[in-house]
Amino acid sequence: MTAPPAPPRAARELPTARRPLPRRVLARPETGALLGALAVFLLFWAAAPAFRDADAQATILYQSSTLGIMGLAVALLMIGGEFDLSAGVAVTTSALTASMVAFQLTLNVWSGVLVALALSLAVGALNGVLLVTTRLPSFLVTLGTFLMLQGLNLAVTKAITGNVATDTIADMDGFAQAERVFASSVEIAGTQVRVTVLWWLGFAALATWVLLRTRYGNWVFAVGGSQESARAVGVPVAFVKISLFTLVGFAAWFVGMHQLFAYDTVQSGGGVGNELLYIAAAVIGGCLLTGGYGSVPGPVVGAFLFGMAQQGIVYADWDPDWFLFFLGAMLLLATLLNVLVRKQATRR
Repeated sequence: MTAPPAPPRAARELPTARRPLPRRVLARPETGALLGALAVFLLFWAAAPAFRDADAQATILYQSSTLGIMGLAVALLMIGGEFDLSAGVAVTTSALTASMVAFQLTLNVWSGVLVALALSLAVGALNGVLLVTTRLPSFLVTLGTFLMLQGLNLAVTKAITGNVATDTIADMDGFAQAERVFASSVEIAGTQVRVTVLWWLGFAALATWVLLRTRYGNWVFAVGGSQESARAVGVPVAFVKISLFTLVGFAAWFVGMHQLFAYDTVQSGGGVGNELLYIAAAVIGGCLLTGGYGSVPGPVVGAFLFGMAQQGIVYADWDPDWFLFFLGAMLLLATLLNVLVRKQATRR
């Protein structure tokens, strides 16, 4: 029997290295987010002259960085196939812990910072352990953590301080040094840029290298794509999931420390709802809700898009009450654009 004839050359799928450049660009997860961010940037550039100032761009970057640091960790978790609904209140838990430990025990503020780090890592690891041992959906596990942390934040703060906010720690030992690490500003080209922007970009560069150049990054994609298949080829699925939740805990600690040392006091009811913004930044950046697909530049662009929208509405002198509507519309449009881009990129 003769072998069937090979398909015509034009009908074969081109190897990745030989695909046309536009096709390769469209195949990137962050392409849809970049197109959406460019459209929003041009909109506010035309509608709000104040938006064009260097100081305004520095403010936008700052707003983006506080969302983007958490968005990076949440995006990696989503690539690994899971969610964390407790991420928003975990930021507040971290800040409250550092503040109350230092103030109530009259310690150097770095003592509170380290205790908060240990607690944040423990909460993240606990989410992961509960997930892999109970095999419950991460939605349910982290929803329970969200509710418990929200209750603890309010109840413990009122029991210890007698108020819904912590006492100021601005005059305590170590505050100035911690403020320089977590909440200072640096001058770049004559403009004051908050240090969180530099941390955000540094974390993004590190996460990109880990995701694309290390075995662990391959494990994350494999677990998010199909954890059973990943387990069958020797990927330590439980370790990957627990470590990703622990990474979210680390990010929550870092952002919590920024909030504490930027304002020197913390409201116990803060953070509720922010977890949805972190997830939205990742989704706008091209991460799939089903896991196994995404990138680091995507949520970076998604967070920057949020920052532009939040501050651009102010600079354009629009009613800020429309911000959430604008945000929801961006989420839907960016998601649809991402789907269209992927279809075009994978079309034979």
